[in-house]
Amino acid sequence: MITSTQLVTRARTWLLVAGLTALAITFGALLGGSFVWVFAALAVIFNLIGYLYSDRIALRLARAEPLSALRAPEVHEAARVLAARAAIPTPRLHVMPGEQPNAFATGRNPQHSAVVLTEGLLTGMPLEQVRGVLAHELAHIKNRDILVSSIAAMIAGSVSAVANVLALSFLFGGDEEDNPLGLLGSLAALLLAPLGATLLQLGVSRQREYLADATAAQLLGHAAPLADALESIERSHAPALEISPVTAPMYIANPLAGGQVASLFSTHPPLRERVRRLRAYDRLKDSRGRLSSERITTIAVPNA
Repeated sequence: MITSTQLVTRARTWLLVAGLTALAITFGALLGGSFVWVFAALAVIFNLIGYLYSDRIALRLARAEPLSALRAPEVHEAARVLAARAAIPTPRLHVMPGEQPNAFATGRNPQHSAVVLTEGLLTGMPLEQVRGVLAHELAHIKNRDILVSSIAAMIAGSVSAVANVLALSFLFGGDEEDNPLGLLGSLAALLLAPLGATLLQLGVSRQREYLADATAAQLLGHAAPLADALESIERSHAPALEISPVTAPMYIANPLAGGQVASLFSTHPPLRERVRRLRAYDRLKDSRGRLSSERITTIAVPNA
C-alpha cells in the first residue's frame, strides 16, 4: 500500500525530472543549431549503455563475489522474505571487500537485480540491522530507482554535452552571429545550465533515498532496524571503501561524502534527517503495530 508521504516524494521526484527536461529543451532551443544535438544524443546513448549493463559494470567495479547461502543462510532467508513482501524476485546477493558497513543495489529492473553487501556490514552489524539495510536496497529495486536515476542522468548529461559543444565553439572561434544568445548570454548558459542540471539530478537522488527508506519501513513492519543500521554506519570509524567516485552515490550511505558537504550538492540526504524520519514512522504506528498510512502523512517532509 502506497502512503501519502510516498506519493508526495514520488511527485517531487518527477517534478525534478520534468524540470531537468525543461532545462534541457530550453537550453538547446536557445543555442540553436543541429550539431549540438549530436553530442546530446551521444550522452543519451552512453547513459543507456550504462543503464542496460549497470549490474555487470557495478559488480566488476566493486570487486564483488557471490555471497554463498552456506556462508550467510540468515541473510539469504531475510532477502527472500523481504523480496516476497515487496512482490519482486529475490535479488542475487554479493559481497565486496571493505571494513566499512555499506551496501548498494544495482540492475535495470527487478529481474536483473543484485544487492552487494560489504564484508564490514556482514561481520560487524547485528542481523536485524542487516535486514534493515536489505530492506532499503530491495526498496530501491521495487521502486525502480535505477531507471529513474538513469533518466535524470541522461537529461543532465545531455545538458552538459551541449554546454561542452558551446565551450568548444568559443575555443575554435565560432561565429557569434550564429548564436542567438550572444557572447554574454552564451557564457551565462555555459556556466549556469550544467550547474542547474546537476542540482536537479542530485535532488532526484535525495528524494529516491527518502522514498526507499519509507518503503523499507513498510517492508520491515517497523523502521527501527534501518534507523539503527544508519546510526551504526554513521558511527563507524572503519577505513573508507576503495571505490570509484562514479559508484559512490549507489551506496546506502555515500562512502566518499564528507560531513561538510552542502546538502544541495549531496547525492544523499543527511543521515541524521533520515534517522529522524524513520524514528517518527515508528512513533506514529497504529495500535496494531503497523505503520499507519493515514497518520504517517503528518510527518514533516522538508525540502531535500
